[in-house]
Amino acid sequence: MNHKNRTNPVAVITGGTKGIGYAICSLLGDKGFDIITCARNNDDLENLQREFAQKSINLTPFQADLSKESEVHRFGKSVHDSVDQIEILVNNAGIFLPGEILKEGSGHLEMMIQANLYSAYHLTRSLIDLLPGGEKPHIFNMCSIASKIAYLNGGSYTISKFALLGFSKVLREELKSQGIRVTALMPGATWSASWEGADFPESRLMQASDIAHVLWSAYALSAAADVEEIIIRPQLGDL
Repeated sequence: MNHKNRTNPVAVITGGTKGIGYAICSLLGDKGFDIITCARNNDDLENLQREFAQKSINLTPFQADLSKESEVHRFGKSVHDSVDQIEILVNNAGIFLPGEILKEGSGHLEMMIQANLYSAYHLTRSLIDLLPGGEKPHIFNMCSIASKIAYLNGGSYTISKFALLGFSKVLREELKSQGIRVTALMPGATWSASWEGADFPESRLMQASDIAHVLWSAYALSAAADVEEIIIRPQLGDL
């Protein structure tokens, strides 16, 4: 559906149906943004659309697996078909598979590089022409504390997140002169459905809404300020 005659600013958030992505979609929707998001599961997208409709948040959902380059480009084309301009791009989609480099299964590195790095790389290149001209155009890359600190059982996930931080640093340098801000978000352990059944209370971890509020705080600064990197960790430290 084409909604190019929009009056609200537009935010594109990948992986928006669960966890941090969902929290970001909800907060930006509450702040008056129209939301475009994607996820692999169509049922999750339909549930999100119904929920947001009840709150009068304009949501454009798109089913895509961004670990596949062809689907990244398909999603990018869908965004171009829907809008003439976006204000915020959040490269949030990704996967985590634990393991040690010397023990993890064959293909782990390729899988996580594709999902955690290539998805952001290809989508940013696809949508970059929609960002200039916005009030305060901003790209957020969902890195991780694993982008800074190697830890046991992080394996290829850590490699992919180190690379994503490198991507974010280079993008920041390239886009300075265009007025497009770039921020690398590096959260530590954050509560999501994947932590259910863990042998510690939910309060031990950060909430996904914490990350969304940090993102908003960085965006809400004047266009003259760019928070390049944000590390946010549980109060009691990493797990």
